[in-house]
This record gives sequence, C-alpha cells and structure tokens, in this order.
Amino acid sequence: MEDNLFDLEIISPERDFYEGKAAFVEMTTTEGNIGVYKMHIPVTCMLVPGMVKIYEESPNSEPKKAIIHGGFVEILRKRVRIIAEIAEWPEEIDINRAEEARIRAERRIEEGGNGVDIGRAEAALRRSLARINALK
Repeated sequence: MEDNLFDLEIISPERDFYEGKAAFVEMTTTEGNIGVYKMHIPVTCMLVPGMVKIYEESPNSEPKKAIIHGGFVEILRKRVRIIAEIAEWPEEIDINRAEEARIRAERRIEEGGNGVDIGRAEAALRRSLARINALK
C-alpha cells in the first residue's frame, strides 16, 4: 500500500547504494536495534556495523539485506537517509576474506597491550562478524 511507504536512501562515500520506497527498515544503532515505519518521530542516530533489513512492500514481506559498517541515520516522518561508511549487499561479500579478518581481529584483541589498538581491533571484529552473519 503506497500510503504506508516512505523514501529510503542509503549512501556511502563510494556510491549511492540504495534509493527506493520502504514500508519498514531495521538497523543497529549505538543504542540498540531500531525499526522505522513511516511517520516515525524525527531523530538522528549513530549506526554500528550490522545488517540493515529493508522491507519494501510490507513489514511481513521478505526483506532485502544490506551490511552497513557504521555511519549515521537521519529519520524524518516520510524519509530515512542512511549515511554509511561502507555499504554492501551480501552477494558482494567474500566469506573467506571476512573469516580471515575475523581471525586477525580476534588475534589482535587477545594480544592486548602489545602495542595493539584494541578499539580498532574490536571495530574490525564487528565489521567481519556483520559480513559473516549476513551470509547465514
């Protein structure tokens, strides 16, 4: 039903990733998971690496899935704009590279204080897990 749809845009520095209509969208913010329908209260949130589910027809339809590697979301009553550091479709992900990145990040975290930037290692781990989970 067209009346329940809002404009959704996902952009990254590399490309205009997605532009279309949606009935519902789910994503992960620094405060937890959020779901958005048309006429949501306006808000801006920071995004963490994770999956964005786009329900184009209705909240009961099969969602399109995208991986976002952090960024921001601007939610307005009739429009949602996601500005992502990186945005990928699951079919663009190389599972072997994602697994290797996960192993490297876990190793760096285990090494801890040996000159390792734990924050960067944890962020790399979150990105690799987001990619891996998208393919499950």
